Amino acid sequence: MIQRLTCIALSLLFVAGSVSAQETWTLEKCVQYAQENNLSIQQAGYGVLQAELSEQESKNARLPTVNGFVNGDLDFGRTINPVTNSFSNETRASNSLGISAGVTLYNGNRIKNGIKQSQFDAAASRADQKQMQTDIALQVAASYLQILFSYEQLANAQKRLDQTQAQLEQTDKLIQAGTLPRADRLEILANIARDEQAIVTQENGLELNYLTLKQLLQLEPDFELEVEQPTVTTPRAEPESFVLKDIYNKAYNNQPMIRAGEMRLKSSEVGIDIAKSLRLPVLSANANINSFWSDKTLDFANPIIGQTRVPPASMVFIDGIMATFAVPETDVSFDKRKYFGQISDNFGQGIGLSLQVPIYNADRTNIAIERAQIGILNQKITNAQNEQRLKADIQQAIANAKAAKKQFEAADKTVKALQEAYKNTEKRYQLGAINTFEYTTSKNTLDQALVELIIAKYNFLYTVKVVDFYEGEKLSLK
Repeated sequence: MIQRLTCIALSLLFVAGSVSAQETWTLEKCVQYAQENNLSIQQAGYGVLQAELSEQESKNARLPTVNGFVNGDLDFGRTINPVTNSFSNETRASNSLGISAGVTLYNGNRIKNGIKQSQFDAAASRADQKQMQTDIALQVAASYLQILFSYEQLANAQKRLDQTQAQLEQTDKLIQAGTLPRADRLEILANIARDEQAIVTQENGLELNYLTLKQLLQLEPDFELEVEQPTVTTPRAEPESFVLKDIYNKAYNNQPMIRAGEMRLKSSEVGIDIAKSLRLPVLSANANINSFWSDKTLDFANPIIGQTRVPPASMVFIDGIMATFAVPETDVSFDKRKYFGQISDNFGQGIGLSLQVPIYNADRTNIAIERAQIGILNQKITNAQNEQRLKADIQQAIANAKAAKKQFEAADKTVKALQEAYKNTEKRYQLGAINTFEYTTSKNTLDQALVELIIAKYNFLYTVKVVDFYEGEKLSLK
């Protein structure tokens, strides 16, 4: 038995030595790390980026659009020659190219309202991410406190083992003095075994609580994590003084969930104006430059002069007089007009205005307006549900804090009473006035009360921190 206890002590010293070389994480650092590395929060961040891109896209709708085009064609059969504008049956290759630009001048303020709507949507996405960060912060705080609770439970289990070992020594003395029978020593040894088992149980619980915290922090299971163990004192808060209306008003102004709902409602209201703009005309301006090339276009500006010949004379009458007449003929040919020469020759420009007046579009405009109105009503209900849930959560947090304080006070009174009873039992046991079973029963009752006191203390601490969180205070154990 002594060898076993020595091994346990050496193991604890080894663990303590290795932990001392580790960096300890405070609650604030755990919360910050989780908010920066949690996958769900990162995914929400991508949602924010998507919303911001949509906002930028809405703003860019004010800018003109510019497009270039290049077409290549091979025509055969009966087609129109673009140079002569006449029909021909020859095979012809052609190429057209140009640049066109257009800009919307007026479309019923649809662009302006689209920008406003995208800004509200982006603000809602940012609030959603912030809400997820606050939810993760609460989960981390709960897991952190659970680790501190496990440490205190482990220390309490070790303390019970020390007390039982001291009891074994006292029992041995009483047995040697003939006050107690030797059978009582077996009961103490059984208690030592139970206390050692309790230590192992608490160590396993501590390891599982660390694993839960690592999962929230997106850390590997084998990451050497050690949390700071500040002195956890009983909160001085008075839950009876908590006022639901005051806490709710503070929470309403600082909870991202409420902010996100407000932004989505404003976005839905702008959706009405966007839908109504479908009834208004759209005025746009456009401009273009273009040119074309054909393999059948000849270079008439640069003729090629060939041989000149005189054909046989012809007899013609001029003012009733017969005369001989011959006109010299010269061969003239033309090369194909060069590509860039044609592009320059056929270069054209144009500007224009376009007005589209909606007359009837299968009632899509009215349906869009009704859909936007339903969206407003639906968002109002969602906001009301969020407000009701927030109020219910705060009311529950206040009730939990009040109940936790009463539970802690009751547990504290029980421990104090049992401690006095245990002192009296211990004195009687040392005098041999009671047997080991009675002494062990008293000790186990006190130990169980101490466990319940620790549970009540951390439960009270957590419930108070939740209320503080709704009031907008930063999560901290300091």
